[in-house]
Amino acid sequence: MIQVFVDSVRSLAMASGFANVCWQQLLMIGIACFLAYLAIAKGYEPLLLLPIAFGMLLTNIPNTGLFHMEFYVGNSVDYGMVLHDGGLLDILYLGVKLGLYPPLIFLGIGSMTDFGPLIANPKSFLLGAAAQLGIFVAFLGALLLGFTPEEAASIGIIGGADGPTAILVTKTLAPHLLGSIAVAAYSYMALVPVIQPPIMKALTTKKERLVRMDALRPVSRTEKLIFPIVVTLVVCFMVPDAAPLIGMLMLGNLMKESGVVDRLVKTAQNELMNIITICLGVTVGATASYDYFLTPKTLGILVMGLAAFALGTAGGTLLGKLMYVVTGGRVNPLIGSAGVSAVPMAARVSQKVGSEEDPTNFLLMNAMGPNVAGVIGSAVAAGVLLSIYG
Repeated sequence: MIQVFVDSVRSLAMASGFANVCWQQLLMIGIACFLAYLAIAKGYEPLLLLPIAFGMLLTNIPNTGLFHMEFYVGNSVDYGMVLHDGGLLDILYLGVKLGLYPPLIFLGIGSMTDFGPLIANPKSFLLGAAAQLGIFVAFLGALLLGFTPEEAASIGIIGGADGPTAILVTKTLAPHLLGSIAVAAYSYMALVPVIQPPIMKALTTKKERLVRMDALRPVSRTEKLIFPIVVTLVVCFMVPDAAPLIGMLMLGNLMKESGVVDRLVKTAQNELMNIITICLGVTVGATASYDYFLTPKTLGILVMGLAAFALGTAGGTLLGKLMYVVTGGRVNPLIGSAGVSAVPMAARVSQKVGSEEDPTNFLLMNAMGPNVAGVIGSAVAAGVLLSIYG
């Protein structure tokens, strides 16, 4: 009887995570705890960074059976195996693999976005487009470093500073890199207030940063109703692969501006957005298991992702400088940096850097135009990459 008890205890001990953990898993758990610290203590993009960190924590605990990345890295997925042998996070990850979560996130974003500043100043489209420079430069750089075209496209999209878009592209083109790219994308989004200001100040003069811009004209309700329909038609006809993101973004915005479906708008803004955010964050974090994350490629992804984001900021700022010259000093180049897709954080950074030079200068609304244009621009860039390599 005693021997049976001893054998049972020994079996339990040998099956525990303590007996099977490796140093790589401990390192990943440490990284997960650090990301959780950034989310909780520093407030860096906590709504997504915290679930991602906890998903990373769970997937690196031995023998939990919650997630099996090997089910998803091939060209096809055996959904029967996933449903029969998969863990909780395997089931939830189907929303990522099937491309459901990112468009639903865009639905929520659209229902909370005011495109008025962009409609009032259509030139903002140019700044939003210029800020996508980082995507394509980083794509070329990743190719030169030996990444495959599909991997390079997934790395480049980090430059758009749009987590859902990066996830949608990567789950299609390079699912084995999803953990690394998602962590990089959301980390750099969270670090927008740290990364952007030095670049903005280095590329602009004090005189340029002091420019006061004219107040935007009022935008009519009719314009706001027509805008999402026109954008959907134009973009989706040009780049059909961008339809899932653009379509859901504009549907959310049309519901908001119509004023007749308040219940749907509140659901998209709150319950749906919150549920999808939790599922997306935890499952994306779960892809960062040590055997897929701790590779030489991860370091390259982090470096190229940072370069992509920095180049996107620089591209928007430099076009802002050009517009400053062309308009005779009526455009503050700082608003160009808001052309990345981190809404509304990038616009707030433009306001903050401008107010450091002149506390009475209010750039936020002017910066919101390029900022929401960047959301559209990153979705279009994703559609272009998917149409070529998807």
